Amino acid sequence: MQTRPTSTLPAFLLVAVAPLCWAGNIVVAKGVTSMIPPVALAFWRWTAAFLILLIFAGPTVKKDWKTALAGWKVMVPLALFGITGFNTLLYMAMHTTTAINGALIQTTMPAVIILISMVFFGERVSWLQAAGVALCVLGATVVVLKGSWKALIDMALVRGDLLMILAVVLYALYSVLLLKRPKIHPLSVLVYTFGLGAFGLLPLYLWEISVVGGFALTPGVAGSIAYVALFPSIVAYFCWNRGVAVIGANRTGLFINLIPVFAAILAIIFLGETLKLFHLVGMALIVAGFVLFNR
Repeated sequence: MQTRPTSTLPAFLLVAVAPLCWAGNIVVAKGVTSMIPPVALAFWRWTAAFLILLIFAGPTVKKDWKTALAGWKVMVPLALFGITGFNTLLYMAMHTTTAINGALIQTTMPAVIILISMVFFGERVSWLQAAGVALCVLGATVVVLKGSWKALIDMALVRGDLLMILAVVLYALYSVLLLKRPKIHPLSVLVYTFGLGAFGLLPLYLWEISVVGGFALTPGVAGSIAYVALFPSIVAYFCWNRGVAVIGANRTGLFINLIPVFAAILAIIFLGETLKLFHLVGMALIVAGFVLFNR
């Protein structure tokens, strides 16, 4: 019989690893924009992650095969939204926006999930929770507009920021659909969605090769692919789920606000980016929104 840990500090530290990995994903994607095209990075990330997990979860995946196949109407959209779509758009976005912007926009994901749940599934929220969602959206808006409403009037919006917004919407759809996934082992869900997502990227990858060409497999590129295949794809998942089990979903969810903090630190150190006032204002609004929602 398992007992609850006497201290939750190790769980809090473990949960913090997940946003650190996700922040690293954004910074790495920004750092290799000149070395590897976005679809290629996404394709090899998920192909490698699929093969790594398959080695360790082969028997479980085989056992769940029939159930997963029966639930293909959910599994395929999960793969297309969360694997094929979200990360490819994120990597494309890094070609025209900053890692800090991308990280801040990504933190609005829980708010978008709530909005989708309200619109499509009739989930009710209190006025306090609605106010929290509104603050999160306002914070993202400040970041996208760089603190100036003139950007909206002039339609001088950064393409990468708009791609990040679309990426967040796709991942929110993925998150909502997870509730309807077939009743199979969580590892099987990952293996099947990773595999289907990589397969969905194959036509786009072949098209990208024909248009922009391939890439040189330098040590830097190989290391970047290894990082995104292992840490944000696998390590973060296990750390996050362990945190949910020990300290609960609500408290764990607040840790997503660490993504822009970690991303800003990493981007300033490794990419030479600058943290500006509108970043801080947007970050403050997003954090305030999540605190308000979870009151």
